[in-house]
Amino acid sequence: MFRTVIAGAAVAGALTFGAAGIAGASTPASGSTATSATLCAKLPAIQAKVQKVEAKVTNWVPKAEAREAKAKAAGHTKRADTIANRITRVQNRETKVNARLAKAQAACSAGGTGTSTTTTS
Repeated sequence: MFRTVIAGAAVAGALTFGAAGIAGASTPASGSTATSATLCAKLPAIQAKVQKVEAKVTNWVPKAEAREAKAKAAGHTKRADTIANRITRVQNRETKVNARLAKAQAACSAGGTGTSTTTTS
């Protein structure tokens, strides 16, 4: 009996909040232009941070590859695999960040905000 009451309350709650979710979803989003303007205003600072991190990554990767080669030469394959995985993760993350930055630059340049879109890789 108690489980039936709880199940009924859960269903009633889901139906109530489900209807509210549908009503909330039908309202138009008016904050998208403000968000893109804010993003475009912050884009030069974001680009500077990305370039700073890219410089660190550029210095770190050869050192990590050297550690990986040294570990392989010493027969520490597990350690070498761990270093190789870390290098791959860092490079994949860098690729994703650059893709998101390019997408933001394209959105800002299409919007005509006049921000500079020059980056160096």
